[in-house]
Amino acid sequence: MSAAAPDRARPRPGALDAVFAVALNTFREGIRDRILYLLLAFALLLIGASRLLSLLTVGDENKIIKDLGLSAISLLGLLTAVFVGVSLVFKEIERRTVYTLLAHPVARWQFVAGKYAGLLAVLAMNVVLMTGVLAGILLVRGESPLPLVPAELLILVELAIIAAFAVLFSSFTNPILAAVGTVAVYVAGHLSWSFDLLKKRLPPGAGRVLCDVLHALLPDLDRLDLKAAAVHGQTIPFGEPLWGAAYGIAYSVAVLILAAWLFSRRDFP
Repeated sequence: MSAAAPDRARPRPGALDAVFAVALNTFREGIRDRILYLLLAFALLLIGASRLLSLLTVGDENKIIKDLGLSAISLLGLLTAVFVGVSLVFKEIERRTVYTLLAHPVARWQFVAGKYAGLLAVLAMNVVLMTGVLAGILLVRGESPLPLVPAELLILVELAIIAAFAVLFSSFTNPILAAVGTVAVYVAGHLSWSFDLLKKRLPPGAGRVLCDVLHALLPDLDRLDLKAAAVHGQTIPFGEPLWGAAYGIAYSVAVLILAAWLFSRRDFP
C-alpha cells in the first residue's frame, strides 16, 4: 500500500466544522474590537449609575433600576450588532482575506453562517455579562432577578434578528449603508403596528399595498418586547417567551438564507 493511501482515506472536514472555524475566528476578532469594549463599558456604567438615577427620580427605585438595566442591555446589543456586524463581510473583502477563505473547502453559505454565528456568540456574551451585573445589583438590594429572565431571553432573540440583518446588508453593501439599513429595520420593527394605522389613512391603491407588504416582511419586534411586563411584575404566560423565541429563530434563519444567496451571487473584483 502506498504512503499516500492514508491521506486519501482521511475524511474531509464537515460542513459544521467549516462554520465553526469561521465562527470561532469571528468571535475572537469581535471580542478584540475596541468598539465592543467601549460599548461594554458604557453599558456597565449605565447599569451601575441606575442606582444614582433612581435616587433622583420619583417612583419605585427597583423598577427604575430594572428598566434602565434592561434598556442598557438592549441598547448595547443593538450598537454591537451595528458597529461590529455591518463590517463582518465587507472587512474580509476589503482585506482580500475572503479569497483565501473561499479558496479552502469553505462554501459561501458556510462563510456567511460562520460570520453570523460568531457575531451571535459575541452578542450572547455581552447579554450574559450585562445580565450578571444587573442581577448582582438587584440581589444586593434584596430583589430577585428571576422575573427579568424572560425579557432578557427575548432581548437576545431580538438581537439575533438584528444581527442577521447586519450580516445580510454587509454581504452586498458598504458598512455605512449597512448600518443605516440595520437601524432602519430595528426602528421599523418596533413600529410595525403603525403600518395598520397608516394604511387606514391612505386612499386605496399602491400606498396600502406597500403598507401590507412592509408589515408582512419586516420583523415584528414588539412581540419580543417583555421589558415593561417584567419591570412591573406582570404575569408572563409560559408559552409567550417560547413562541417569541421560535419566531425569532425562524425569522433569523430566513434572513440568513437570503444573505447566503446574495453572497453566493456576488462577484469579487
